Amino acid sequence: MTAVAPARPSDDLVAVGRSTMSTTYNPQPIILQDGRGVRVRDRDGRQYLDFLAGIAVCALGHGHPTLVQRLTEQLQRGVTHVSNGFFTEPQILLQERLVQRSFADRVFLCNSGTEANEAAIKLARRYQRVVRGTPRFEIITFDASFHGRTYGALSATAQPKYHAGFEPMVPGFVHATFNDIDSVRARVGAHTAAIMLEVVQGEGGVRPADPAFLRAVRELCDEQGLLLIVDEVQTGIGRTGEWFAYQHSGVTPDIMTLAKGLGGGVPVGAMVATDEIFRGFERGSHATTFGGNPLATTAALAVLDVIEDEGLLANVSAMARHFETRIDELRARQSRILETRGLGLLRGVVIDGTADDALRIVSAARQRGLLMNTAGGNVLRFVPPLTITAQDIDEAVAIVEAAIDEALPR
Repeated sequence: MTAVAPARPSDDLVAVGRSTMSTTYNPQPIILQDGRGVRVRDRDGRQYLDFLAGIAVCALGHGHPTLVQRLTEQLQRGVTHVSNGFFTEPQILLQERLVQRSFADRVFLCNSGTEANEAAIKLARRYQRVVRGTPRFEIITFDASFHGRTYGALSATAQPKYHAGFEPMVPGFVHATFNDIDSVRARVGAHTAAIMLEVVQGEGGVRPADPAFLRAVRELCDEQGLLLIVDEVQTGIGRTGEWFAYQHSGVTPDIMTLAKGLGGGVPVGAMVATDEIFRGFERGSHATTFGGNPLATTAALAVLDVIEDEGLLANVSAMARHFETRIDELRARQSRILETRGLGLLRGVVIDGTADDALRIVSAARQRGLLMNTAGGNVLRFVPPLTITAQDIDEAVAIVEAAIDEALPR
């Protein structure tokens, strides 16, 4: 009989992980192994309520049977990649569904939110240059924004801490003040091509755009011949109770980017736009090797189907109201909570303290069985699966209260 090697202790594996992984990460010291619904379990059998969901990625939670079945069937077909030199049925059907659900006419499929934003930046600039024949190339973005880590998306991100050491940034990005239309107007010039914004700034501290501000930006774009790019990487695919967050304000963008929840945990992104704007691209203008592969697009189709079949948009709206009520009740009891904000199931709780204080709360919550993270320094961010229940929320809020009391004693 072959001897079975004893399982390596988790502390040992964590140490190996820290010593061998990129220095760009600092994971929480647990090894997640499996999950069902809104709960995950670590390698040592401890269970956690997941209100992070891969940072708004696991829209259906963990191990959803429809997603597992569809991916299994596609794997069994033996076709996971064919390149964009050919069509596949999942790719075509996903493009069709995204067009049906949004303002868009065409879809560029890719692998991540950063890639989607890079595609949007390139399309906006090329449309202004090639189709309209203008010298416009500058894109206005906003303080505390986050659009990704590659050079174009990073340059669009108006947070100096992400730029440090990587300068010079890609030229052609001008930063304005979020929710301040006068600041935007002051930055429009002869070379302005587009305005790019998040409907809710996620990484910037869960800061929603005022609907009146969004409408004013749209009017300004129309007045000045600018394109409006909406980054819905975190807010899209039901996260806010509508398919896309722009739909709450009645404002229609020219270009939209998607990722995160679109694949339910499988990497997939999309940049969508109207036929008119897509005139800016022609054959060979932009491409990606893995974008639109049948495995990723199968996952995305499953996510869209489950959201529709299980009525998850209505669930998001109902659970968002319940969450807001419970957090407001907690705020009345807990003086260390300054503010609550967000839209749908993208919620932020602002702590009276430092970023380190917020991280201590995250650690204390994890030890009690709740996973979450911070955004924008002293803000606790909650982005649970769209399938959560009122009972899940009540349990999470109780843990948050205990974690605040432990981490920041009064």
